[in-house]
Amino acid sequence: MDKLKELYFKYKEIVNYLIVGGLTTVVSLSVYFICVSTFCDPTSPLQLQVANVISWVAAVTFAFFTNRKYVFESTGKNIWAEAGKFYISRLSTLGIDMLIMFITVTVLGMNDKVAKLIVQVVVTITNYLFSKYLVFNNKNP
Repeated sequence: MDKLKELYFKYKEIVNYLIVGGLTTVVSLSVYFICVSTFCDPTSPLQLQVANVISWVAAVTFAFFTNRKYVFESTGKNIWAEAGKFYISRLSTLGIDMLIMFITVTVLGMNDKVAKLIVQVVVTITNYLFSKYLVFNNKNP
């Protein structure tokens, strides 16, 4: 048990990041399923995308607050600046996700499920690096 505690504290930030990421996925899926089972019709392309965007916004908002407090333990005073950088970084990785999916699936003909798994690894690592070094670096008061 002591070895497990030692490993946790050694890799606390990464472990907490992965836990928060798992919870963020639950938030995203829950909000999406609530949307499509109450007020969005998933057979309508527009309403499907509305549900998807609402779930993305809810998930990124949840991720911002939980990453700020539990992962990176930010003490930055300007929460709005951090939030802006967080949303911009997440939009950037959404663009990376879409670009890699386009290249691997559309251009190279890779299986979309395999490509999505690869993309998730790239996006998770990139989100972590952006959050650690660009958003919650605590260099700005």
